[in-house]
Amino acid sequence: MSIRHSLLALLQDQPRYGYQLRVEFEDRTGSTWPLNIGQVYTTLDRLERDGLVSNDGGDGEGHVVYSITDAGRAEVQGWFATPVERSNPPRNELAIKLALAVTLPGVDVAAIIQAQRAASMRALQDYTKSRRDTAANQRAADTAWLLVLDSLIFQTEAEIRWLDLCEARMVQLAQGSGTRNPARRPSNGVTVEEAAPLTAENRR
Repeated sequence: MSIRHSLLALLQDQPRYGYQLRVEFEDRTGSTWPLNIGQVYTTLDRLERDGLVSNDGGDGEGHVVYSITDAGRAEVQGWFATPVERSNPPRNELAIKLALAVTLPGVDVAAIIQAQRAASMRALQDYTKSRRDTAANQRAADTAWLLVLDSLIFQTEAEIRWLDLCEARMVQLAQGSGTRNPARRPSNGVTVEEAAPLTAENRR
């Protein structure tokens, strides 16, 4: 997550002090990614050092107000115009956990998968309920939160599908079926072939 660019985007709207930036960010994203106030001020110091924001002094109530510079506007416009790079994917703790679990003796990989699926299903139900409740009483200000909820729902659905694939692979390995024999169905009824992610080949 780019805190640097997020703060610049909020300052593009109007000058703000650190706590206001924190509140605005969390309000617009449903507090999905909470910001540490110290991190906000550290980032503002760096943005000021880089000439992207200016320190406008105090507001009379003990707050230091920051505004965006022309260079900062150019920076945030470039951020909005540039696709998010996938060359360095963020660390996925669940993927790392399972990758290590399958290489270590004595680890019950099936139990890890089942526990995670149950947790992911609960999260999906919570996200779906939040989206339904928000949409039922939608205000103009809720659009940003609905976008975040949609993203969380799709990510969680994809995670559950991936866990189905992991379980199917574990069943296939345990039974020594290899790639030439059809995989028997695990407890969720999904085979490796059915759970596999879409590719250019199997989209057809």
